[in-house]
Amino acid sequence: MAALNAQTVSTQDELAPAPTINTTPLVDIMLVLLIIFLVTIPVIVRTVPLVLPNARNIATVTKPENIVISVDRNENIYWNNTPVEYAELRGRFVDALIRSHDAGAPLPEVHIRGDRNVRFQALGRVILACQQAGVPKVGFITEPRHGEN
Repeated sequence: MAALNAQTVSTQDELAPAPTINTTPLVDIMLVLLIIFLVTIPVIVRTVPLVLPNARNIATVTKPENIVISVDRNENIYWNNTPVEYAELRGRFVDALIRSHDAGAPLPEVHIRGDRNVRFQALGRVILACQQAGVPKVGFITEPRHGEN
């Protein structure tokens, strides 16, 4: 009878459920939660509340002390419609600033007119010369849109 009981116990152990946990449903739930968080986080992110200005084209008033720099499509530079070399540009800006300061006049503004097809590098060199000379105000002259994109 003892042999029979031992055989019965071993058969019951083989039929008993395994003590492991099925993790597949847990992984499925975690993946669904991850997707939900990834989708909702960009919606929750807040931005700084700002009132952005409306853009409008304001006519530029050209004053005698203002300097108009033109750059054509061939990267030629013009100082108030007079051709000038890039190497002279910084010195001319410094001279203009000194003359206006000595005369007690307001510092001149630099208005840059760039051709639509000119490389930005040519305009960047003009801006660099303005910065190196200490020009306080630099702007770009553009044409208003006439229904074009």
